Amino acid sequence: MYLYLIFSKTETWLSKVLRIFLQTKYVHSAISLEETLKTMYSFGRVDPYNPFSGGFTQESFRTGIYIKNQNCECLVYRIQITEDQYAVLMNEISKFLSSSMSFRYNFIGLFTAAFNIPLKRKNYYFCSQFVSELLIKINVLDSSITPELIKPTDLLRLDAKEKVFEGLTRKYEVIPHQIAQ
Repeated sequence: MYLYLIFSKTETWLSKVLRIFLQTKYVHSAISLEETLKTMYSFGRVDPYNPFSGGFTQESFRTGIYIKNQNCECLVYRIQITEDQYAVLMNEISKFLSSSMSFRYNFIGLFTAAFNIPLKRKNYYFCSQFVSELLIKINVLDSSITPELIKPTDLLRLDAKEKVFEGLTRKYEVIPHQIAQ
């Protein structure tokens, strides 16, 4: 049983600013429980045409910002987890799903994190903060780490991951991850 970590690079203005500031290619992270990545969970644009409509999102390479930007690049890893870890993860995700409208994107926390200042706001997350909280809850990420300071580059340093794909998002579902091997 696996969970999938997805890192992507879009051409949104926020992505461009973050890439310059963080000096990294992939500035967005998401998590999925399916090899097909049919449903990925994260915090980002709720409306792909409105950069200020951020919140909890269910993403897919076939919808939203990925359709608006056909040349998005991505990096996909998988991490083996136990059935107990999977159950905890599903429980946590279901909490977000059941009250998705009460969550917002943590724009302020995103920028304070860049200056190593954690900002915890109730029901506010940025993508890597959300993913890291989930990974901490299932003991994949060290619990002494502050999720409000985690950047996608920090998640890329996880040891227990296996790379399954790197390339254009539009090619992931067309050509399964085996091309990376």
